[in-house]
Amino acid sequence: MIFQAVLALVLLQRGGELILARANTVRLLRLGAVEVDRAGYKWFVALHAAWLVALALTVPAAAAPHWPLLALFFLLQAGRVWVIASLGRSWTTRLIVRPGAELVTSGPYRLFRHPNYLIVVGELASLPLAFDAFAIAIGFSICNAALLLRRIRLERAALDFPSCEALLT
Repeated sequence: MIFQAVLALVLLQRGGELILARANTVRLLRLGAVEVDRAGYKWFVALHAAWLVALALTVPAAAAPHWPLLALFFLLQAGRVWVIASLGRSWTTRLIVRPGAELVTSGPYRLFRHPNYLIVVGELASLPLAFDAFAIAIGFSICNAALLLRRIRLERAALDFPSCEALLT
């Protein structure tokens, strides 16, 4: 029962985040921002959706959690909120760059260049591990690492390239 409640909370949270991200994306694009790697975004959506489906289909509803790992997962959720609050109206799930905009260097960005990516790495592993879903933790972590390596490379290039046009896909 705990697993089902946690999964429901994660689904509600992610749904709310997608609504917020969409609103911020539309506003940023209207302000002249550009989306880098539009084609690659679908792979992140597919990965995260498949992760949730895999958890729902394979973790028994009555699975008892490993409390320290579940606590870690919820601590990471606090980190998500910190990232979103730090980026404010610039936060989105897509790779959006607004030429000339200052990089955020407050909040978790004082400590890490990509705090949200670190949080996602932890989430994809800690929630499945909290319910003994080792294969999900390992498999999705590997897939996420491949996507993140590509995205970080594109993000760094986009932030270093004034017009971003050469990076648009």
